[in-house]
This record gives sequence, C-alpha cells and structure tokens, in this order.
Amino acid sequence: MGHIGQTIAAPGKLALLYAERLLAGVKAEQFGRLARPGGVVVQSNHPAFVLGHLCLYPPRMMQQLGLPPGPAACPAGYEALFKAGAECQDDPDGRRYPPMTELTDRFFTGYKAAISAVEAASDEQLLGPNPAEGRLRELFPTRGQAFAFYLGGHTQSHLGQISAWRRMMGLPAA
Repeated sequence: MGHIGQTIAAPGKLALLYAERLLAGVKAEQFGRLARPGGVVVQSNHPAFVLGHLCLYPPRMMQQLGLPPGPAACPAGYEALFKAGAECQDDPDGRRYPPMTELTDRFFTGYKAAISAVEAASDEQLLGPNPAEGRLRELFPTRGQAFAFYLGGHTQSHLGQISAWRRMMGLPAA
C-alpha cells in the first residue's frame, strides 16, 4: 500500500462526514427542489443534482486504477442527467431525478469504494499520467493529482452548494 494514496483519501473521508451532516433533516420531498427563499426561486444546485453529479466520479477513479467500477458504477442515464454543464432543474414531482434513497446510497457507496481503491493504490499508479485530456490533464498531470481534486476540492465545493441550499430552505447549519 502506498503512502500517497492514504494522503489523497483523507479529504474524501472528511467529505463523507460532511455530506452526512448536510443531509440530516433533509426530507425526500425537498431533495430535488430548487430553494424559494421569500418566494423567489433561486437557480442553485439542490441535493439531488449535487449527489448525482458527484456519483459520476468514483467510477472514473476506479477505471483509471484499472479496476471494475463495482459498487461505484452508475446506472445508464446518470451521465446525461448529471454531467458537468447539465442544468439543475426543479423536480416537484420527483420524476426527473432518482429518489433520495438511491442517490444517497450510490454517493456513499461509490465514494467509499473509490477511497478504498485510492488508499490501496501503489504510489507508482498514483504518480502515473492522468489519462484525461485537455484542461484536466494540464491542471492535474498525474492520476493522484486528479484524484486529490475529485476527493477533496471538487467534492467539497459541491457539498458547499448543499450547505447554501439548506439555509435557503430554512434548515439549520450543518
């Protein structure tokens, strides 16, 4: 087991603890709703969209480590619904996005699998070139650098969207 993987995985573990706190008290019927503080709709990502988007990254990490996605796999349709650049939409009837139980289970299961895989990866694997192309490879030339972003900054920035959504929905701070 490489030391680098343990270092990269640590922020991912913290992100999971934060996600648990952020989801506390969120009701299934709110999960896919845009916030409406004072009756004004705010076009901001709700938890269904955030978790769905984040679910796309664990299978990528698994694949880049040469592993099958296993429990981190996403169902068909997730990519189109949650990819970068997709618009978060209000889902008052719970028909556009998967249910809260499905998305939360996939999020936690996927990230736990990816974190374990990164912890177990050799330093050589993590120091290997990032197979992504374009800007992502320019910013993060190695797999380990990309994984550090996926498990740390990327996850935390999107979880921050849930934090802001909570406050707009009248929920207490997490």
